[in-house]
Amino acid sequence: MPDNVDASERMVDNWTKQIQETAARYQAMAARVQGQTVTERSKDNTIEVTVDSKGLLKNLVISEAVSGKRMAEVSAQVMRLVQLAQSRIPELLQQAMAETVGTTDETANRVITEAQSTFPEAPPEEDLAQPEPERHHRFGPEEEEPPPPPSSQTSPPQNQPQPKPIPRRRRSQDDDDDDFGGSILS
Repeated sequence: MPDNVDASERMVDNWTKQIQETAARYQAMAARVQGQTVTERSKDNTIEVTVDSKGLLKNLVISEAVSGKRMAEVSAQVMRLVQLAQSRIPELLQQAMAETVGTTDETANRVITEAQSTFPEAPPEEDLAQPEPERHHRFGPEEEEPPPPPSSQTSPPQNQPQPKPIPRRRRSQDDDDDDFGGSILS
């Protein structure tokens, strides 16, 4: 019987050792990933974005050279760069996992799969919709547009009853003082 107890203790010790080693590898992976960032720059180097390993924007640099560009174009470029940086996060995680916990670990593979679904590949630059042209704002009275000409296919219905005018009540002398509890001049 003592052999069975010794064997059980060795088995529990081995499990404990494996769990501790696995936990240490995951902590090393988490520490490594935690501090990593991904930075992307525009082709003309006027915009730079940095995201952390969670995909959060950590830094945005827009140079003075973009002052001649339309803001819609600049914002579209920023968003594309953020998506591009985020799309590199699964690769970052996969590399960190390969070096710490290994690529055969089921949990590591689930983390990578989750990252791939959270941060899909960025769309190709050609697929980006062109920003809308800038609109000009007018300050002042708006001009009324003329009503559209009547179409020849539709004619107003014949014999349509006209709405009856609403009869108006004659005002009495007391009407002036009853609106708000009395005259404002008193």
